Amino acid sequence: MNLVAVFNRDGGTFKTTDMDAYAAHAAEVFQEAGHQIECHVVSGEDVVSTMQRVAAIAGVEGLIAGGGDGTISAAADITWRNGLTLGIVPAGTMNLFARSLKLPLDIWNVLDVLAQGKVEQVDIASANGKSFIHQFSAGLHARMVRYRNSMTFGSRLGKIRASTRAAFGVMFNPPEFEVEFNADGAAGHRKVSAISVSNNEFGQDPLLVAPDVTGGHLGFYIADPLTPGGVAQLAYDILRGRLKENESVTAMTTTEVELHFPRERHDVRCVIDGELLPMDRDVKLRIHAGELKVLVPRQPGEAEREEQGSGI
Repeated sequence: MNLVAVFNRDGGTFKTTDMDAYAAHAAEVFQEAGHQIECHVVSGEDVVSTMQRVAAIAGVEGLIAGGGDGTISAAADITWRNGLTLGIVPAGTMNLFARSLKLPLDIWNVLDVLAQGKVEQVDIASANGKSFIHQFSAGLHARMVRYRNSMTFGSRLGKIRASTRAAFGVMFNPPEFEVEFNADGAAGHRKVSAISVSNNEFGQDPLLVAPDVTGGHLGFYIADPLTPGGVAQLAYDILRGRLKENESVTAMTTTEVELHFPRERHDVRCVIDGELLPMDRDVKLRIHAGELKVLVPRQPGEAEREEQGSGI
């Protein structure tokens, strides 16, 4: 496969990595597996424009993207819109989509897995046309990210500490707002503290990771207005892997959701794959089943079975 790799030198683990040595090792690993590859190490401010540029090069079949969840989300959008295959090097704090794809979280080990991997068609979702690979959320999560972004942190540990402080801040000041929704014909009008729409439904992982991104549906979650104690109980249930058992949560699966926020509020925000963004009063979310091509690990003995099946 003709590949281009773009590594965000400012992404998490890469900050403390010799990136020249890493790029040289990546090139060697992929070339030994029979691929053609060109590696680029760029700053965070240049990573999206670089990925967009290389994706438009004639003959390129796949993009290997290395960085945090923001970099990987941008790479997924670019590869999806250009019909390319995406390979993920998880160098961030959470690495949520890499976890869904069952990829190693070690930046060195994952290179061998990707180079020997197979292409699989997985799902990607969109909110008013903006793609996401993990989730769209409003309410609690958006307020927590806003609190966290107001803090200063320069490391992965610092980000975790800031997130913890932000979570406590939200616990004592939970939002409450109205929403009208229509999920494949199931309509409602509710007051809520949180909304989340995920690319396939969450599993029991406390990080709220979808264990399978090939199901062809969205997970849709609404939390009723919460007191500080209710927020604490919700957080506890998430940590136990029992989000759907929380008495304040309504959960369903759907292929399309339409949201309308009837009361105009100042500076309303949502979070899409970890990025805090302005939110429209009307949001249409849908699943794009099987439209994203990704490199995933081969199962033990899979390569040998493929060779035997092809008569090699």
